[in-house]
Amino acid sequence: MVALGGLLGGTARYVLGLAFPTPAGTFPLTAFVVNVSGAFLLALLLVYVLEIWPPTRYVRAFAGVGFLGAFTTFSTWMVDTDRLLAHGHHTAAAVNVFGSLAAGLAATVLGLALGRLALARRARRAARHGRARRYGWWVR
Repeated sequence: MVALGGLLGGTARYVLGLAFPTPAGTFPLTAFVVNVSGAFLLALLLVYVLEIWPPTRYVRAFAGVGFLGAFTTFSTWMVDTDRLLAHGHHTAAAVNVFGSLAAGLAATVLGLALGRLALARRARRAARHGRARRYGWWVR
């Protein structure tokens, strides 16, 4: 499951890199957006996997470790930063490093908050209907 998710996540990231290439010496916006969106999706996914959906062996391995692990990338982030520094774009390199960290953290907090909001909404709905059901309609 990890390998399949990695294949799909790496392919998705590669396709986005081809669709939205970053010219040399410019801010690597594609990698920035990919990494920040990956942080958001991982946080949201983990709330669903650990707190909302029924236990499973494959979702976290496939989507979290495989797909999102290959979709986001630390090495590209650092290579892009190194290239910016090599071209003398020190401010852009600093924005890439610190902006990615700040935006990734904000995206993670937002993903966790939205996931927990969904969890609270589900609990309120179940309590209103007299059902203390933890899982979705697919678990009977």
